[in-house]
Amino acid sequence: MQFAWVWLHLLAAVMWIGGMAFLSVVLVPVLRRDGKFAQHAALFRTVAYRFRAVVWGAMGLLVGTGFVIAAGRSIALLEPRLWPRIFAAKMALVAFLFTITLLHDLVIGPRARRILAIAETARTAKERLVIRYSVLVPRFSLLVALLVLLLAVVLARS
Repeated sequence: MQFAWVWLHLLAAVMWIGGMAFLSVVLVPVLRRDGKFAQHAALFRTVAYRFRAVVWGAMGLLVGTGFVIAAGRSIALLEPRLWPRIFAAKMALVAFLFTITLLHDLVIGPRARRILAIAETARTAKERLVIRYSVLVPRFSLLVALLVLLLAVVLARS
């Protein structure tokens, strides 16, 4: 039965990380290629909203299956001081990734959408800065997710 939990855990991770990679490495560069990203914004928003549901579903599945897998490996979840170092590092990065995702979906993304509705010439310096850095958050999240994946592989091999 543990095999099934691990498979579901990996499936959720693949959906989340693969989707982030697709958006960052494939979709956004294609939409920006002709310099008319604003014209493609509706397509990007539709894809991003659809992916958001996948992300939050994957996160729920990762948490649920993670508890079962950790318990199956005799990791005392309520006693972090007893956790193996790799597991503790993975959990710290997972918490950080979940926080970044939450901030992106509930704060940064909505703020960037409001700013993008303003004519570029009418934006303040702070608004231009928000737009500049808002595109870096998903890429940073992808990097953190890849580090989580690396720690998961190390943990599985230990």
